[in-house]
Amino acid sequence: MSKEFLDRVYDLPEGGDSRALYAEWAETYEAELAANGYATPTRVAVALSRFARDESAPLLDYGCGTGLSGLALQEAGFTSIDGIDITPEMLEIARAKAVYRKLDLADPAEPAPITPGAYPMITAIGVIGIGAAPLSLFDELMKALPKNGLFAFSYNDHTLEHPEYEAKLMEWTDCGASRLLCRERGDHLPGKNIKSMIYVLEKA
Repeated sequence: MSKEFLDRVYDLPEGGDSRALYAEWAETYEAELAANGYATPTRVAVALSRFARDESAPLLDYGCGTGLSGLALQEAGFTSIDGIDITPEMLEIARAKAVYRKLDLADPAEPAPITPGAYPMITAIGVIGIGAAPLSLFDELMKALPKNGLFAFSYNDHTLEHPEYEAKLMEWTDCGASRLLCRERGDHLPGKNIKSMIYVLEKA
């Protein structure tokens, strides 16, 4: 492979076929991330655990991929985790980890398949951003939360170069529709010298 998938995914144009890329990447995804010290899942999971009122309550890991985020959430104490992803090949790897109660396949051309109010906690770890899910997913996930629900997510450095991503966060906080509980910068992929910002929002 002349160019690592991590480089290719950040080069993906707006509207590019991320599903095809992630399907091709599934087999080597975890090894490549591990080689670069992937830190964001643990950081998000630990941050969410600081604010969770009940770690046994249902939690949706949206964009769960191969289940690395689910493992981090389980290690942080969460016990009722469901996963959704758009890539069947990655879901098969996630299923083998036995972390999730159930796993569902999403169609990126359709609204997120979530029953409103079903999950008091939703995560999107390394999901929304350049080379990944569109910014419109942010609104979908926030609207699916019940009152006082928690949304924990991350934006990496590549995504933060585009101001519309943090502007979306401010859309939800400036009007009082949600409260920002956590915003912390730290390691994302140290091997690539990439950092990320992690967030926890509470819906009003």
